[in-house]
Amino acid sequence: MTKYTKRVLPALASVVMSSLALGLAALSTTVRAQDATSADMTQLIRQGAYLAQIGDCVACHTAKDGKPFAGGLPMSISIGTIWSSNITPDKDTGIGSYTLDDFDRAVRHGIAKNGETLYPAMPYPSYAKVKPSNIKALYAYFMHGVQPVSQANKTTDIMWPMSMRWPLSVWRKLYAPDVVTDDTPVSATDPVLRGRYLVEGLAHCSACHTPRKVTMQEASLSDDGSTFLSGTVIDGYLAENLRGDVKDGLGNWSEGDIVAFLKSGRNEHSAAFGGMAEVVQDSTQFMMDSDLMSIATYLKTLGPAHPDQTSLTYDSATEKMFHDGSASSNGAIQFLNNCAACHRTTGNGWNGTFPRLALSTTVNTKDPSSLIRIVLSGAQMPWTASAPTHYAMPGFADRLSDQDLADVLTFVRSSWGNTAPAVTSEMVAAVRKSLPEKAPATDLQTRLINGICRSKTR
Repeated sequence: MTKYTKRVLPALASVVMSSLALGLAALSTTVRAQDATSADMTQLIRQGAYLAQIGDCVACHTAKDGKPFAGGLPMSISIGTIWSSNITPDKDTGIGSYTLDDFDRAVRHGIAKNGETLYPAMPYPSYAKVKPSNIKALYAYFMHGVQPVSQANKTTDIMWPMSMRWPLSVWRKLYAPDVVTDDTPVSATDPVLRGRYLVEGLAHCSACHTPRKVTMQEASLSDDGSTFLSGTVIDGYLAENLRGDVKDGLGNWSEGDIVAFLKSGRNEHSAAFGGMAEVVQDSTQFMMDSDLMSIATYLKTLGPAHPDQTSLTYDSATEKMFHDGSASSNGAIQFLNNCAACHRTTGNGWNGTFPRLALSTTVNTKDPSSLIRIVLSGAQMPWTASAPTHYAMPGFADRLSDQDLADVLTFVRSSWGNTAPAVTSEMVAAVRKSLPEKAPATDLQTRLINGICRSKTR
């Protein structure tokens, strides 16, 4: 070995070892950074998944028996039918090619990637109140936490010229609010602020529970008047008054009652039905208790839409009439034969099983649309983790005439202290006409219904 070799090799080895050490250190730093980035992304996706549940995105963007978020759910509007879009990360038929900015423009501004204005069946007027940081989490979830599905979107079933999109852009500019920023105050320690943020934003409660004007915009998007969340008919059901009215609102519900309803689909006052049953089953039952309590706390701050209402008081005269065997009106007889087995002659039902009718906010609403539809078509409580038993009420469309059904509902709405307006046979006929056709009941179903209705009434 030469002197040169003896002198250079150790030095070269030292350089190599030093370089290797530096390389390993750099590699270790890179791995740690990647791990941190991966952990951050995982957390962001989880947050987005939770926010998507609050927004109940799956309800509108999943067709019956379809793949989650692949769209294809028909929605009837006044001028025709539209179908929800594919929001899976499929690049050809979904939103896989959307950037975060594209996603934000669609969700909060109501503008699709191709520049067309979305139909306001997509509640972007409510989502305008969602903070950009939450939109970023939603985007991470839909891009990395949802399975891509190749399913082409359907075109609208709306005749020209109503199918033109440019009027929608005018509507959007007139009625859609400005989007919020991340500076919008939403304190985790202030349940009212948190509840308002959820109710007005992602949960978009106003989309169903606030009346709309002639031009189809919500009468109010926040609590700046008595119309916000004051109730309206949607899909044939009355989305009930969520304000502080003591007769047909939440005035006599406690915060705990509201939380129980959103978590289980039932409480001592009422049970979820129609579209609200799906909201509970797909969305609110999965919300954190703290968020449910924030929603309840906020709702209890809303004043009544009708301050002149007075609280109802239970009246035992109807119960005594049944006990004495003196019931004689057609409404009372129809109730005894068809309803009393479950709802009892006291009108109090069975807590958590069969909803009470006495002093019920659903019973005492001015608009009887929900009651008529439930009696005609039946109803089912949602399946929830906290109340997994699935109770259902059969429909009586084939059993009761329009007049019989009007009589029994008028009886219910004026008994046990209830003070709601009468129901007419014309009201029943109008709702019956709007119902979709159904397959005839089987002999077993008929025997089951008759058996329930003829069982003991107390």
